[in-house]
Amino acid sequence: MGVSARTPFIAGNWKMNLDHLQAVAFVQKLHWTLKEAKHDAGTVEVAVFPPFTDLRTVQTLIDADKIPFGLGAQDLSTHDSGAYTGEVSGQFLAKLDARYVIIGHSERRQYHAETDEIVAQKVQAALRHGLVPVICVGETAEDLEKFGASAVPVGQLETALADVPADADIVVAYEPVWAIGSGQAATPEQAQEVCAKLREVVGATLGPDAAARTRVLYGGSVKSGNIASFMREPDVDGALVGGASLVVDEFAAIVRFQKHVGV
Repeated sequence: MGVSARTPFIAGNWKMNLDHLQAVAFVQKLHWTLKEAKHDAGTVEVAVFPPFTDLRTVQTLIDADKIPFGLGAQDLSTHDSGAYTGEVSGQFLAKLDARYVIIGHSERRQYHAETDEIVAQKVQAALRHGLVPVICVGETAEDLEKFGASAVPVGQLETALADVPADADIVVAYEPVWAIGSGQAATPEQAQEVCAKLREVVGATLGPDAAARTRVLYGGSVKSGNIASFMREPDVDGALVGGASLVVDEFAAIVRFQKHVGV
């Protein structure tokens, strides 16, 4: 499977924003905006990742209105059920028709002390329930200075994929922590360098077919003004969008990156 077979993937991580009523208005407006712009839903896959409390509402809306958006969760438990107050099982997410789940986001690693080993357990939990893990890896400014651009994310991904079967459906997201929310994105060349290394890890761990089909995203101050430059790179297959995913017109413009000059 060659590069051309990988459908570009634009994922909107809402983080802890938008209640379930705001979520309805947002998804409806985003859908309308893309329809008005005559966006071909088959050329780019779009997915939204609302807070847990919004998932049922957004799923019902997507199904009822036949909106061509994927649905994902922002995290899941390593456990399937039991006395784990506040945790959300992959089993529950699957029953809500969630397709994706973000695992190992830098905020989870930083604020909730999630180790590479916990991330690996969550990847297994996702796969047990037929969810596609969006595995986030990335380095801080300190890591970048001490180890170089790809060492930390490569190590994180190697651990996450250690027990993953070769035929598993996964997504990898490179999110340089130093770029997230800073307004200062990595350069397209920096993103390509690391994304290429991450694809090599997928190939070395899961095999060449997996490397060819797995989508590798860039995340970190992505906006409509820079998305096209990232998408020109051969190993960047899409974007994990944070703040810009909360602004309908901006996120719609990111989704429509193929309309930008030179793409």
